[in-house]
Amino acid sequence: MKFPVISAFLITLNFASFADESWPQFRGPAGDGVAASRNLPVSWSEDENIDWRTEIHGIGWSSPVIYGEQIWLTTAAQDGTELSVLCLDKDSGKVLLDQKLFDIAEPQFAHKFNSYASPTPVIEKGRVYVTWGSPGTACLDTKTFDVLWTRDDHVCDHFRGAGSSPIIYEDYLILPYDGADYQYILAMDKKTGETKWKTDRSVDFKDLDENGQPKGEGDFRKAFATPHIAILGGKPVLISQGAMATYAYNPATGKELWRYDEHDNHSASTRPVVLGETVYVPTGFPKPSLLALPSNKKGVLEESDLQWKLTLNKGTPKKPSLQLVGRYIYAVSDSGIGTCWEATSGEEKWIARVGGNYSSSPIYAGGKIYFFSEEGKTTVIEANPNEYKVLAENTIGDGFMASPAVSGDSLYLRSRSHLYCIKK
Repeated sequence: MKFPVISAFLITLNFASFADESWPQFRGPAGDGVAASRNLPVSWSEDENIDWRTEIHGIGWSSPVIYGEQIWLTTAAQDGTELSVLCLDKDSGKVLLDQKLFDIAEPQFAHKFNSYASPTPVIEKGRVYVTWGSPGTACLDTKTFDVLWTRDDHVCDHFRGAGSSPIIYEDYLILPYDGADYQYILAMDKKTGETKWKTDRSVDFKDLDENGQPKGEGDFRKAFATPHIAILGGKPVLISQGAMATYAYNPATGKELWRYDEHDNHSASTRPVVLGETVYVPTGFPKPSLLALPSNKKGVLEESDLQWKLTLNKGTPKKPSLQLVGRYIYAVSDSGIGTCWEATSGEEKWIARVGGNYSSSPIYAGGKIYFFSEEGKTTVIEANPNEYKVLAENTIGDGFMASPAVSGDSLYLRSRSHLYCIKK
């Protein structure tokens, strides 16, 4: 089996030389769920291969990020009135910092499948960037724990809670805001927090009644997706899903390069994956399509421009991101259906019931794919397009809403109440 292609995005960040030990953003070093480790644990339980566990107060679905010997994550009071950041020692699980950064007098509504601390931080040498969406974004010094800058002036009605995680591109911190009132994506100077560019979404969708009149501005304008930088056509391109469209931008200026807005769905929630010059995205709720978008087009793409499109496929996820391994796409749907597709054609290679319910995104490591359920079960399968082969099923904790992190040969899992280090 060929090792999966790693996005050139890895080269643009400051942690490239730490790829084996660091997990600096949502879905890892390249933002694609691929871990360098070839010796992660396959089996564990509450009494086996648990190196440490640390209780995390509050509620948060943000994933842990790792740099050096530190783990960072965010949390929030159950009612969203207090927003906090934590730093833990990677080797022991000891809490090194537990600091409230924002008090929110009147929190927005958050759906029961979301939390008030769902966006994942992003970290680089010396600095960590944390956000809760419009309620607040901050940058901290990872050595002194000093707060270097904060922003709480980005207006956005997240409607069901924030979900999009920030990414770093060169000197920019990039974050989308797709709410019931405003939809835009912006880049901040990562050193100062100053806005460098801001681009409104070019299509404004509304929920319409039977007469074609707006009846609300909620789900049809909302998105939870994390953007992604890929090298396409020899140049860096920012791929970002809005409520009902997928956009490509110049990450240096925010200029829109192309978009595809015939999604027929809303509230996109995953991070795109890229193979060659093709971008792969599920389209959201309620019944997602799976799109293979060509990147060599400009302007508004038509359905006839797509490499392929799968509709009404019960294996297409709404919340968990896709897992690309070589030229195959693996996925687990929200309702526990696992599927493998051939990426260039969309041909289904196998489909199987994994069982459980899923919000967490999978990872790939050492020839294996790991699925993490809301019930606390991890299903480890062989990354094999020819058959669905389960290697292990492990259950711990009180369920996974956050996605995992990897450092060396250790797996870090955030349950609803604890952070676990899984190690042989």
